[in-house]
Amino acid sequence: MKSFFKENFTKERLLPLTLTVFLLAADQIVKAIIVKIQPMHPALIKDIFGNDLICIYHVRNKVIAFSLGEGLPDFLKPVVFIIFPILVLCFLMWYYLRSNEFTRLQRWAAAGIIGGGLGNITDRIFRPDGVVDFISVKIFGLFGMERWPTFNIADSSVVVCCILLLITMFIPSRKEEKGK
Repeated sequence: MKSFFKENFTKERLLPLTLTVFLLAADQIVKAIIVKIQPMHPALIKDIFGNDLICIYHVRNKVIAFSLGEGLPDFLKPVVFIIFPILVLCFLMWYYLRSNEFTRLQRWAAAGIIGGGLGNITDRIFRPDGVVDFISVKIFGLFGMERWPTFNIADSSVVVCCILLLITMFIPSRKEEKGK
């Protein structure tokens, strides 16, 4: 048991988890501020970069991105939106701690996914009105939409870190190249 902790709780594995804690805290603090100072829907900050590019809107989301899962029966939503994501994050955390296959960058990406996932799960459990979303970006008709669906810090973290993790899985690291 001592060797399990010694092998799996090294500085290299624990340091990226500071990102997890930071993202969870930042996500929840900003959401609490949005909820406190901004009624739902009206723009809080308009025209941040000009041309209505980025706006802050307070909306709630009881489903997942792009309204996926809206048609699910109410009894199934907690399983799909809370229990399943918790199981996925537990597996990812377990794999993160046990695996020697992650590179340093992949550990940081996984930590960002875990932090973002925990941010939205926290909302799903403790905010009965749904996940607080507040960032609205104009995309000028791309994909037939004038604005991207409103999102939050946790959503951004999960998406960016998933993309980063996928890229690093398909591009060999320098260490691997040198070994060939």
